[in-house]
Amino acid sequence: MSQQPKSKNITKISTHVTRQDRENMLGQKGVTLWFTGLSGSGKSTVAIEVDRVLTERGVACTVLDGDNVRHGLNSDLGFSPEDRNENIRRIGEVAKLFTEAGVINLTAFISPYREDRDRNRKIQGNGDFVEVFVDAPLAVCEARDTKGLYKKARAGIIPEFTGISAPYEAPDKAEIVLNTDGESVEQSAAQVVAYLEEQGYVKQ
Repeated sequence: MSQQPKSKNITKISTHVTRQDRENMLGQKGVTLWFTGLSGSGKSTVAIEVDRVLTERGVACTVLDGDNVRHGLNSDLGFSPEDRNENIRRIGEVAKLFTEAGVINLTAFISPYREDRDRNRKIQGNGDFVEVFVDAPLAVCEARDTKGLYKKARAGIIPEFTGISAPYEAPDKAEIVLNTDGESVEQSAAQVVAYLEEQGYVKQ
């Protein structure tokens, strides 16, 4: 679904500094790594570890986490299918800005609908969007349940909870698949960093 601006009296501007200029200055290529998976699969945990590893190497990166964004930019949105759609659309646009600034952008969102993720892939453009499927079985995620969300969802306290009362559509073309039930956080993060190196986003 394309979102057109309501106002017709606006014009996009161009800056004198190009994306290539910014990437040359930083010594890296901008990209959005889109971590998707069930609640408790390890999306934020792995993204934060990748952020730590890259930052220690002098790589410019940032983390956009689902809960954090809902405390600010998307505080007006709930968890209906329509609000989930708008939540992911907004993040896709923000992520694009970071990517065009040459930053390694780590987004951690359940983003349960394949259509929404595919739309953000199109928003980003060729080579700027890397889907990271954080694949952990529902039973494993539920056993972790550090926030007590699954227990509340099972009790009917939290409606429209992904994996319980709302669907999750797993990626069918993710560039990276992390099996977090069988590997450590450090191993998962190393797999992501290795991909960035192999594809030339960051220097080895």
